[in-house]
Amino acid sequence: MTDARTSPSEARTSARPPARPNVIICVLAFSGIVVSLMQTLVIPLVPVLPGFLGATPGDTTWAITATLLAAAVATPTVGRLGDMYGKRPMLVLSLAVLVVGSVFCALADSLVPMVVGRALQGLAAGVIPLGISIMRDELPPERLGGATAVMSASLGVGGALGLPAAAFLAQTADWHTLFWVAAALAGAAAVLVRTLVPDSGVRAGGRFDLPGSVGLSVALLLLLLAVSKGSDWGWGSGVPGAMLAAAAVVLLVWGWWELRAPHPLVDLRTSVRRQVLLTNTASLVFGFSMFAMSLVVPQLLQLPEATGYGFGQTILVAGLVMAPNGLVMMVMAPLSARLSRAMGPKTTLMCGALLVAVGYGLSLLLMSGIWQLMIASTVIGAGVGLAYGAMPALVMAAVPRSETAAANSLNTLMRSIGTSVASAVTGMVLTSMTLPVGGQDLPSQGAFTLVLAIGGLAALTAFAIAAFLPGRRKPSAEDPPASGTAEPVGAAATRGA
Repeated sequence: MTDARTSPSEARTSARPPARPNVIICVLAFSGIVVSLMQTLVIPLVPVLPGFLGATPGDTTWAITATLLAAAVATPTVGRLGDMYGKRPMLVLSLAVLVVGSVFCALADSLVPMVVGRALQGLAAGVIPLGISIMRDELPPERLGGATAVMSASLGVGGALGLPAAAFLAQTADWHTLFWVAAALAGAAAVLVRTLVPDSGVRAGGRFDLPGSVGLSVALLLLLLAVSKGSDWGWGSGVPGAMLAAAAVVLLVWGWWELRAPHPLVDLRTSVRRQVLLTNTASLVFGFSMFAMSLVVPQLLQLPEATGYGFGQTILVAGLVMAPNGLVMMVMAPLSARLSRAMGPKTTLMCGALLVAVGYGLSLLLMSGIWQLMIASTVIGAGVGLAYGAMPALVMAAVPRSETAAANSLNTLMRSIGTSVASAVTGMVLTSMTLPVGGQDLPSQGAFTLVLAIGGLAALTAFAIAAFLPGRRKPSAEDPPASGTAEPVGAAATRGA
């Protein structure tokens, strides 16, 4: 087993062929897109799932909630296991679990197996942070910035492209086909990773922090259940509030344990470093901002024209309108890396947040045509692509190699919590501001305007948080000489800040 400080060049032996950067980047980005597809896979099925599964509409929402909860639990745990026992083995295992979960769903005709399958799919959420960490181990410094930007952007790309693809399959084939296709894609990704992505041998070792993993999982389950189900249970019932209070207590106890554990699940001393803490905080707020548009535009497009502001389109059309949002994220990833290389990832994150705020400003003015919504959504996607590309660079510049996967997983978790809060807040606004149309209460135009305004405000908040990140500094004579160790974009600029 290689020491955690071993560089990729030292870890490679003559028995193992040299890494091929282009192949590694393509395989890992493909794996990230496959996993992120699971976010939107069931959205076209939500209206018809109760009939397919013989369950109530309220119960079938667990097909979405189960994935969210499983992903929150798995992401930090899998990241730490990847640092300890190898990132590639954990990535392959995650994809294998995704295959099993997809098969469960493909064979499901009732609620319980569907929820089990969706939970298993959620357990694969650690693939993207693991992939970023593998890139840090394997790629040369000049390729790392662009590669991690592409991998990070795949989180949004898969979600955006998954909606039209899933809608098309749902409308043209049996709904089980969605999950058979998901299983095939996940299986292909697992084979590609196993055969084409090398295992660097970089290991942190140590014992797994089981109490820390259980404690964090319980806290996240309480938090996300309260956020995602609060509207269904009723915020005035006291149940969501009690769960949030319990989550806070569990987190306090968990933090006390982590500070004393010899091998903590999350190194809190590293996590409270200014650069890591502010990046994760910005990620949480940015996750909220990113997801608000994804919730508003499809609903506006599908509302009946009788409202005066809806467009009466199918979910397939809604998905196609959102598709450029995902494509532009991938296009912006290389630009994000170049901007980070030239001006530092802090500047890139700030530019991305500002561009998202501009996109929301445009959306408030451009709501009268489908093409207008597409423009606003695309501008927001460009900002997200810039910002998501900068986040891994900021995190990896501030943590040791032995904690790369765990640190990236925590950052990904923060984004996921932000999207969950966005979903809850959007749901509350859209259900509280309604107007009667055709015998049913539908969200008013003012409700959509308010959600878009909140999304823009969240982007400006992320911009303000990013402004307090350490600035880049010029390398001094005291800095260590360059070696074969792949260092993230901006690491030299922020090391020691």
